[in-house]
Amino acid sequence: MTIHGPHQRDAALDHALALLENVPLVDGHNDLPWTIRTSRLARGDVIAYDLTRVHERADTDIPRLKEGRVSAQIWAAFIPSKTQQPARAALELIDVILRIEEAHPDVFLPARRSSDIERAKRAGKIASIIGIEGGVGLENSLSPLRVWHAAGARLMTLCHNETLDWIDSATDEKRHGGLTAFGRAVVRELNRLGMFVDCAHVSHDVMRQVLDISAAPIVMSHSNAFALCDHPRNVPDDVLARLKANGGLVMATFVPDFISRATRNWDRPLRDTHGKAPEGLNVEKAAAERAQAVGPRPPATLQQLADHILYLADKAGIDHIGIGSDFFGGPTPVGLEDVSRFPFLLAELIRRGWSDDSIAKIAGGNFVRAFRAVERASKSLREERPLVGRIDEFADSRASPA
Repeated sequence: MTIHGPHQRDAALDHALALLENVPLVDGHNDLPWTIRTSRLARGDVIAYDLTRVHERADTDIPRLKEGRVSAQIWAAFIPSKTQQPARAALELIDVILRIEEAHPDVFLPARRSSDIERAKRAGKIASIIGIEGGVGLENSLSPLRVWHAAGARLMTLCHNETLDWIDSATDEKRHGGLTAFGRAVVRELNRLGMFVDCAHVSHDVMRQVLDISAAPIVMSHSNAFALCDHPRNVPDDVLARLKANGGLVMATFVPDFISRATRNWDRPLRDTHGKAPEGLNVEKAAAERAQAVGPRPPATLQQLADHILYLADKAGIDHIGIGSDFFGGPTPVGLEDVSRFPFLLAELIRRGWSDDSIAKIAGGNFVRAFRAVERASKSLREERPLVGRIDEFADSRASPA
């Protein structure tokens, strides 16, 4: 194994690598499809992007996925909220994921059921799971959701950084008090179809409302603890406590702003009141000017992320934690620079006294368990609940308050 970054081999890392020979490691969020789509050279062409080589200026490729012992990857079909044709964009991103699977059948196993994760592990492959990031692609209809499921999607992040007609985002104006009637219907249909409801980008009130109505475990596929870093995308304590009854999990993410208070505080002047960069801001130029004025941006670290994981486990329980990197070619914590680095995070938890059983749960066991529960709930709901009827059923209520 090639060693990247500041940490060298030690007993804890050797222990983590040995565990991962038999324990599946599931990553809850990676934006590689968007990276391929927006690549100036590849422009969405998976073959032209060439995943078989190390991409030094990016963070995800086949050599480093293997080095990082990744057993299952949720790929995000990410649709920016202001996309002109979001339904089409969603299909194009799903297509990129399907072409990743088709181009590299020796590496990726299309995973449409929870059992496919273990099947991929036994075959020495990476389970490829399709996720949708951004309900804007529904265009206020449930029909695309059913088509996405038929295409293989098994998770939907309800929104991205902007509030939609039917749901409040964590990083935008709150217009609905949470979910509208259509928003509640989306959650119920995700349950019926057997897709994870992902609350990684929603307001805290939406998290609570989804927990009120979801018949299956939910996930926050790339979020951390709000108590340790007050980014609005992180999860508050009362929501963490409710994951035990729901059976869901929060998947600790590597985004520096969500890990380090110092990093977040340094970034605050570059963010609007909702925690995101204002539209039209040249972020690189603004960051350079701020660094010149007050000093460099404080880094987030692997050790600080481990602090979040310990906190999340204390508040939600060890059975309700996972890992969701959110690798996308952007800033990363020191020690977690790319997809080869997952074993180093587990090694840090081993140094802090975590048992093999606990490591196995956070690495992938908890996600597989929740996935099975989502499937069971779907089977039950399909038997008792008929398919939603009219296409225009929510035409007059999509933006009405909950």
